[in-house]
Amino acid sequence: MNIALIDIGGTNIKYALSDEEGTFILQGKQPTEAFKGADAVYVNVCGIIDSMSEKAHISGIAISTAGQVDVKTGNIVYATDGIPGYTGFALKDRLKGRFKCPVSVENDVNCSALGNLWKGNMDEDTFIALTIGTGIGGAIVLDGRIFHGASGSAGEIGHMTLIKDGLPCNCGDSGCYERYASAQALEKQIIAALGDMSTKQFFNKVRSGDTKALAVFSQWIDFLTEGLKSLVHILNPPLVMIGGGITAQGALLEDAINDSLRKKIMKSFSKPLKVKLMTMGNDANLYGALYWFLKSECDY
Repeated sequence: MNIALIDIGGTNIKYALSDEEGTFILQGKQPTEAFKGADAVYVNVCGIIDSMSEKAHISGIAISTAGQVDVKTGNIVYATDGIPGYTGFALKDRLKGRFKCPVSVENDVNCSALGNLWKGNMDEDTFIALTIGTGIGGAIVLDGRIFHGASGSAGEIGHMTLIKDGLPCNCGDSGCYERYASAQALEKQIIAALGDMSTKQFFNKVRSGDTKALAVFSQWIDFLTEGLKSLVHILNPPLVMIGGGITAQGALLEDAINDSLRKKIMKSFSKPLKVKLMTMGNDANLYGALYWFLKSECDY
């Protein structure tokens, strides 16, 4: 059985044609063109699937996507204006009607967590996953299953309140976690303190012991672990997984998070806890979409 795997991101649509074991027959990406709106993104997705169907028969479609997803209906419950008109979009029904095959739709951060669970050589099946990028996405995995919540929207970790009456957020609130602890927030903090420079230049300064760069990094880590402290004290997980492009910083980042977090949490929570960086990279969402497709009950 060949399954079309699609990961809809704000910048690119990544895709692969895979068998049930996760062996990719082909793989690629193309611009999402999110600014054109949900209907245009849907047309791009259909074009990718049409192209794959010319090479092999497609038995199912597995979608990983930005936005809050009702996994039962496959509708987009809520999405930011990054893809205009995406909120309420009936993605599963439209794809099923177009391609006449089973379709699954799951949130991209949940897919990343499931991809790491399936293909990441993990020794835990209960954990919290955070992806740190423009915002902060979250997933809660309990005994190998995503906790979706009552409306499919669980895991919006980036919108916990970190600072009352703080910086405005695109969710409509203020002081949200991701306004202080996301990669985008770090970039703004770097510019405010050190002037215009890339994150690569910044982390080179951190590694060389630059005092100002270390101060910015320390403050950002403090923001990050303040949010993690609340999550750990509420859920008492054995593992926290951190993903996103910033994980390229490797041990520097992982050690800093561990050192800061363990000073903030109670010892009974600290002893069993591991904090690790995700290892699957860009393919995690595709693997996770496939895993969800195979595990969920995809009807015709």
